[in-house]
Amino acid sequence: MVSDKDPIGTASRRAAMRLLDAVLRKGLPLEAALDTAARDLERSDDRGFAHAIVAETLRRLADLDALIDSATKKPLPGDAKARFALRVALVQALALDTPPHAAISTVLPLVEGGPRRLVHGVFGTLMRRGVSLPEIPTLPGGVAHRWQQAWGGLVVEAAAKAMAVPPPIDLVLAGDEAPEGLEGVSFMPRHLRLERGTAVAGLTGYGSGDWWVQDISASMPARLLGEGRGRTALDLCAAPGGKTMQLASAGFDVTALDASQSRLARLSENLERTKLSARIVAADLMKWRPDAPVDAILLDAPCSATGIFRRHPDVLHRVRPRAIAELAEGQKAMLARAADWLKPGGTFVYSVCSLEPEEGEAAADAFLAARPDFRLDPIRPEEVPDEMPVKSGVLRILPGAFADQGGADAFFIARFTRK
Repeated sequence: MVSDKDPIGTASRRAAMRLLDAVLRKGLPLEAALDTAARDLERSDDRGFAHAIVAETLRRLADLDALIDSATKKPLPGDAKARFALRVALVQALALDTPPHAAISTVLPLVEGGPRRLVHGVFGTLMRRGVSLPEIPTLPGGVAHRWQQAWGGLVVEAAAKAMAVPPPIDLVLAGDEAPEGLEGVSFMPRHLRLERGTAVAGLTGYGSGDWWVQDISASMPARLLGEGRGRTALDLCAAPGGKTMQLASAGFDVTALDASQSRLARLSENLERTKLSARIVAADLMKWRPDAPVDAILLDAPCSATGIFRRHPDVLHRVRPRAIAELAEGQKAMLARAADWLKPGGTFVYSVCSLEPEEGEAAADAFLAARPDFRLDPIRPEEVPDEMPVKSGVLRILPGAFADQGGADAFFIARFTRK
């Protein structure tokens, strides 16, 4: 409850505290927890600021905690309210350009008694020391160790650099040319990159459906199915619809399947805006089956989403090895079930926005070992940008791709053909 005596801005910090607790203590996704955490906020600006506080805190969590621990006689418990309050105050002062007095005065009403004095004292000590956050954030220890083993130190270093700033905005164009007046950098046909922070809703071509927002890495799986004229396709786990729109604009006769009614509603809105069409099916992939085999299948499978940590830094703090293993098993099951829906000679693209080899390489290898009627259809270097090197016929997009031009999400993509 907001008190009349609280400084202006306290409500947004209270929402930020709730949101940070939901992610770190309850393990909820940042976006999914926002509405509940910000339930007392009427202004979209206040909601946006609460979200920005937490997103930046999650990017800088290890470094914020190191500063806090440097100013206390003994480390505070990880779930201590005082630690949460200090994270919220410090990230504002050190990363979001909030004046220190405003950062601390709006947080102190959220803690009482001894913790309040502790928070005030630690914050004051650190401000007097003139502390700062490192330019390159420190990745969570468990994540850094896991990626070091899988990919090596250069990738870990590139991932940390990618965490430093929110990513730019990529558009997929519905046609071959960008609408007049829409300017950006293009890395391949039907792609345009805009500067981070661009407000997309008012841009030329939004209302007429000339483009949609989709990271360049996320656009690659559908691209690798090729031209769709006269071909039928299944887009499995399709919502919110970027890949469905790509397939429809390429000429495929698309059936888009997803288990989430709410996410399918967003897919329908996107199709309406872009004037593209697809059959939409609300069903569980593991219980549904098509009426007839199809020419192409795209399975962008549910995964840990650790590859999109630049946009969703919460994944680095929520996803544990056990969850990764369970998700990998789920992907294997989906691959096995969907394989029978493909015509002989048809094309099957499997992708995950994950940096975990269990979810990408291992799942693809297991599928090929179990299905001798399928073979790898090697992705060719000329099909993808130079910044996305192809190795052993599959595409593994790692942190560091397009590093000097804003980066790209991490993905694994494999393409199979049914014999």
